[in-house]
Amino acid sequence: MNLPNIITLSRIPLMFVVVWLMYQQWTGAATLAFWLFIAAAVGDWLDGYIARKQKLISIFGKFMDALTDKIFVLGIMIALVERDIVPIYLVLIVLCREFMVSGMRMMAAAKGVVVAAERGGKTKTLTQLISVGFLLFVPMLEADIAGMLPFDVSQFGQWVHYVGLGLFLLGVYFTVRSGWGYMVKYRVVFDDMK
Repeated sequence: MNLPNIITLSRIPLMFVVVWLMYQQWTGAATLAFWLFIAAAVGDWLDGYIARKQKLISIFGKFMDALTDKIFVLGIMIALVERDIVPIYLVLIVLCREFMVSGMRMMAAAKGVVVAAERGGKTKTLTQLISVGFLLFVPMLEADIAGMLPFDVSQFGQWVHYVGLGLFLLGVYFTVRSGWGYMVKYRVVFDDMK
């Protein structure tokens, strides 16, 4: 187990910690959730950087990086639905795409076809991470930062929330677009389906 793989796998327990913190009422919980999320998002870039720099790229690392991205982001999205921050149907669209592309990748692997990560998928993941970051910033602002400021931040918090939702919608668009792109590009995988 090398350092990039440890960083990659750390996103799974971090997701549970971030979600747990989202439900806590004590001062600093929202701030800790936000910064742990940021650390995990940076870790998503860092593991690949270290793997390339130290020539530690492996099939396991590529597979687990993509899988832990999905687990990390979807776990937090589900918590955002439960907290009434994002509508469930948007997360269901993301969930369906992830299962469809993962299933298509398994079918392709069975036929010896390698489905490499595409730019659209990376754009989708980056947009999702940024949108979730905005949406996690709002509770930190309202629960932890607002009490330290001599002025009202509720309008700013509302603006940040709307930006986060807009980015979330953009992420859903990129999710559908990249999923469709994978299906079209690798349609040969489905050619012999009866």
